[in-house]
Amino acid sequence: MSAEIICIGTELLLGDILNSNAQFLAQQLAELGIGHYYQTVVGDNPERIKRVLKIACDRSQILIFTGGLGPTPDDLTHETLADFFGVEMVEKPEIIVDITAKFAARGRIMVLSNRKQALIPQGAEILTNLTGTAPGIIWQPRPNLTILTFPGVPSEMQQMWRDVAVPYLKRQGWGEKILYSRTLRFWGIGESTLAEKVRPFFDLTNPTVAPYASKGQVTLRISSLAASATAAQESIAPVEAQIKAIAGLDYFGADDDSLASVVGQLLKQNGQTLAVAESCTGGGLGQMLTAVPGSSDYFLGGVISYHNSVKTSLLQVDPEDLETLGAVSDKVAQQMAQGVRTSLGATWGLSITGIAGPGGGTDTKPVGLVYIGLAGPDGAIESFAQKFNPRQPRDFIRHLSICTALDLLRRKMLSVA
Repeated sequence: MSAEIICIGTELLLGDILNSNAQFLAQQLAELGIGHYYQTVVGDNPERIKRVLKIACDRSQILIFTGGLGPTPDDLTHETLADFFGVEMVEKPEIIVDITAKFAARGRIMVLSNRKQALIPQGAEILTNLTGTAPGIIWQPRPNLTILTFPGVPSEMQQMWRDVAVPYLKRQGWGEKILYSRTLRFWGIGESTLAEKVRPFFDLTNPTVAPYASKGQVTLRISSLAASATAAQESIAPVEAQIKAIAGLDYFGADDDSLASVVGQLLKQNGQTLAVAESCTGGGLGQMLTAVPGSSDYFLGGVISYHNSVKTSLLQVDPEDLETLGAVSDKVAQQMAQGVRTSLGATWGLSITGIAGPGGGTDTKPVGLVYIGLAGPDGAIESFAQKFNPRQPRDFIRHLSICTALDLLRRKMLSVA
C-alpha cells in the first residue's frame, strides 16, 4: 500500500508559496507506516491535473490532494476529479448549511460563489472542515483506490488530516505499523568518507540507513517499520551503537541535538563556563549558543571584536602582533581566546577570526581562511586554522566557522574528560 501527494496550485509552481503541506503529509505518512514514493505539484489546469491523475492511479493506492477547493473559478480539484472518473457533481445541502453558519458567526452573509464548495463528486463522503469553508472528500472511485482532498490552507488541512483522515485510514487497516526514525549527527567528516565507513549498513532492509548532508553537517537516518515505537527503537538500537563506535568523535548527537546544545550539555555536566570572542562571525557564535534554552547556566557572554582597537583594549591582544601578523593569524586567535576567558572569568575561552569574503583576501590569506583559538582551564592555549571554499557565500563561511569552533571545543572537552 502506497500513497501519493498531489498539490494543486499555480502559486506553488511560481514559488510564491512554500509547499509546507507536502512536508507535513510526508511526515504524517511516515508515522503511519504508509509507503510514500511520489509527490507532484501541478497548476490550476484541468487537463494537466488529469494527466497527473492518470499516472498516479497506476502506481499508488491512496491519492492525497491539497488545494483547489475554494470558491473561485480556478479552484477545480473536485470538478476535475469528477470529470476524470466520469461521475456527476452533486450539491450537499449540509455543506451549504455549514458554510452559511460560519459566515453568520463572522457577521457576514454567504455569497453565491461559495455554493460551489458544496459540490462534490457523486459517491464521495464529506471530509469535514471545522475551521474553514472548504470541505474535502474521502472517495473510492475504483477498487483499491482511495482519494482524499484537503484545502491548501495549512492549518485547515492539518486539522482535517488529524481529526478525520487518520482515523479513517486506521479503520481501513492502514497505519497499523509505524515508521520510526533516529537521526545521527556528525561533524568534521565528509559525507562520502562516513558513507564508506558504514557502507555495509546501507544494505539493511529493516531498519534502513540513509545518509544526508547539509550546511557542513552529515546525518545518518536509521528508520524501522514496526508495530510500535518500542519495537522500532529496539531494532534500531544495535545499529546505532555500531555506527557510533565506527564514527568515534565525529559523532556529536542525535535527533534534535545541535553542536551548540551538545557543547552546552558538556559544560553544564562539568560545572564549567564559556566566553567567546568573535571577529569575522560578528556575534553569530554567541547567538547560536544563546539559542539553546538554559544557556545562561554556562555561557557568560562574548566580545564582538570586529575592529583591531577592540582586540587590543578589551582582549589584550598585542598591538605588535596585529601589526606584523595581522588580525587573521594563529597568535591573534590564541590571544583573543585567552583575553576573553580572563576578562569574563570563564573556564573556557573560544575565539574566531578570519576572512569571510567576498572581498578582503590576499594570496597569503585568501577568502575562507579562518583561525579558531581555544584557551582552557589547564592554561593551555591553542589555535586551529581552517580553509573554507572561497567560492562559498559569506554567510555560509561564517556558519561553518561557528560550527567548527563549537566542534573543536566539544572534542577538547571530551578528550580531557
